[in-house]
Amino acid sequence: MAPTGTDKELESLIAAGLSNVALPTIEIADDLDHDALVQAYDSSFKNLSEGEVIPGTVIEVTESHVLVDIGFKSEGLVPISEFRERGGVISVKAGDTVDVLMENSETLDGGVILSREKAERMKIWDSIERAYQEQTVIDGRVIERVKGGLSVDIGVRAFLPGSQVDMHPVRNLDSLRDQELQLRVIKVNKRRGNIVLSRKAVLEEEYFKRKEETLRSLEEGKVTPGVVKNITDYGAFVDLGGIDGLLHITDMSWGRVNHPSDLFKVGDKIDVKVLKFDRIDEKVSLGYKQLTADPWYTVTQRYPRGSRVPSVVVSITDYGAFVELEEGVEGLIHISEMTWNRRIKHPSKILSVGDQVQAVVLDVDAKARRISMGMKQTEPNPWDSVEERYAINSVVNGTVRNLTDFGAFVEVEEGIEGLVHISDLSWTKKIKHPSEVLKKGDEVTAVVLSVDGESQRLSLGIKQLGPDKWEDFFSRHQVGDRLQGKVVRLTSFGAFVELDEGVEGLCHISELSEERVDDPTSHVSVGQELDFEIIKLNLLERKIGLSLKALVERDHRETWSYRPEVGKTSIGELAGSQLGGLRQRAIDAARTKK
Repeated sequence: MAPTGTDKELESLIAAGLSNVALPTIEIADDLDHDALVQAYDSSFKNLSEGEVIPGTVIEVTESHVLVDIGFKSEGLVPISEFRERGGVISVKAGDTVDVLMENSETLDGGVILSREKAERMKIWDSIERAYQEQTVIDGRVIERVKGGLSVDIGVRAFLPGSQVDMHPVRNLDSLRDQELQLRVIKVNKRRGNIVLSRKAVLEEEYFKRKEETLRSLEEGKVTPGVVKNITDYGAFVDLGGIDGLLHITDMSWGRVNHPSDLFKVGDKIDVKVLKFDRIDEKVSLGYKQLTADPWYTVTQRYPRGSRVPSVVVSITDYGAFVELEEGVEGLIHISEMTWNRRIKHPSKILSVGDQVQAVVLDVDAKARRISMGMKQTEPNPWDSVEERYAINSVVNGTVRNLTDFGAFVEVEEGIEGLVHISDLSWTKKIKHPSEVLKKGDEVTAVVLSVDGESQRLSLGIKQLGPDKWEDFFSRHQVGDRLQGKVVRLTSFGAFVELDEGVEGLCHISELSEERVDDPTSHVSVGQELDFEIIKLNLLERKIGLSLKALVERDHRETWSYRPEVGKTSIGELAGSQLGGLRQRAIDAARTKK
C-alpha cells in the first residue's frame, strides 16, 4: 500500500529528526502503514542515550529558559543562565542552532531536560584530550594566581604551575592576570577533572626553532634585527632569535654614552651589526654605531686648526672640560686654555655640564681621536700688548695670588701675573720663604724689572722700591777701612758681623787671631761689639770680608813704626819685649769685651 499524504509528512518529519542524530537505519517498505512509521519513530527516539550531545534549534527565548527543538517532535528547556555572557548579555536568539546535552529524556510533562553548559563542557574535554594526545597548542586566559602557579581558563579551569610559566623564573605571577597565553596540555584526568598546562614547553619549542634558523643564517658583517633583552652597566644583551648577542657600551655610539639605558630600554626593537660570531660557543658580539660612518674619518676636514666652533660641555674633570662638537666627536678644553687668567683652580668654577660654549680648534689628531680646544683664544690675549702697558722700572700695584718656594705671583690685572722672586723681596733680610714677608691676598706695590710678552713673563721687585743698602755701604767703604760691628751669629768657620742695618760681613776663623783658632767661641761671642778691618769687598756677590787679626797687626805696625825715644827702631828690634806685651794687651782687651 502506497503511503498517504499524512504518511509522507511523517516520513519527512522522521527523516528531519533523525538527520542530526546517530540512529539505526530504518527501512520503510512501500506498504508500511502509519502506525508502523510511528512505532519506528518511537523506537528510534528511545535509542537516544541520556548524556549524549545532540544539535537543536532555538524556538523561543524567555526570561528564565530557552526552548530548544531537538527533533522527534520533542522540545527541551535550557536555563537562560547558561546563555548569559559577561555583563548579562544573552548570547542566543530564536533560530540559532546550539549543541545541548540530554540529561533526562522522560519527564512527567513529556518534555526533555537539556543542558548547554554540560554539552560545551563535554566538547571542551574532548578537544583537551585530543590536544593532549596530539600535543597541539591551545589558547588560554589567566584567571588568577593560585598556590604554586596560575589558574587558566581553557573552557574549563586548568592549572599552570609556576615552573611552567616561562623558560626563566617569573617573580611576579600577578602581572600575567587576564593575559592570553599559548599552552600545551601535559597532564589530563577527566574523571578527576584535573588538567595541567605548560607555557614553557611552547616557548622552548619556539626558542629552539628560532635558534636553529638564526645559527644557520648568522654571519659576521651581517645586519640583523633584534630585541633588547637585558641592560647592564657595560652593555645590552640583544635577542637575535633564539640566541643572545652582546652590544657593548663602546659599540653603541660614536659619542659619549654614560650608561646603556641612556640609549636603549628593554623591549626595544633595533638593527645591529654582527662584529664577531663564534658558532661553536654561540657567542656573538654586536655593534650599533657601526651602522653609520665613523665621524673621525673626516674630522680634520670639518674642523681645521684655528676654526671657531660652537660646542656643548659634556664632562668636567680636574684638568679640563670635554665638549661635544657633534655626535661622536669630542674635544678637550684644558684648564690652561679656558681663560687668560691663571687663577682658575678647577674648570667647574667657570663651566658646567650642558653649557653652550664657543671654542677654537688648537690641534687635531684623528688617529688618536683627540681634538685640543681653547676658549681663551676667542678673546684678545692681554700679553700681546703687555710691553706697551708695563714699562721697565714703572711702579705697579697688584694682589698676591700664590706663594712658592722661589717667590710670589702677583696679579697686576686680570690675566696678567708677575713673579716677585724671593731674592727681590728685600735688600737686607735673608728670606728663606716668601711667606715670611707676604701672604695670599696682600695688596703690594712693586717695580717692573723685565717684560717678555712672547714668553708671557713679567718680573717684579719689591726691594727695588727702596735704595740698595749694600750699594750705599760699598760706596762709603773700601778695603782697609776700620769700623765697628756687632757679632750676630757664629758658625764653625767664623763669625757673622752686622756692620750696618741689613749689611753683614764675615770674619773667617782664620782672621780671628794670629794664633790657630779651632773654635770661634773661644775668641768672640754673639752680641759682642768689636772693631774690624775690611779685607775684602765684593758688591756683585754682596760679600764683605773682615779681620781681627789684620787690625791687631795694623795696630802693632802703627805703634812701633814711630817712637820718639827710639827714633826709627823697627818692630823686629823690639819683638822680644814690647811687641809681645802689646799683643797680649790686645788679646786681653778682646776677652774683656767678650
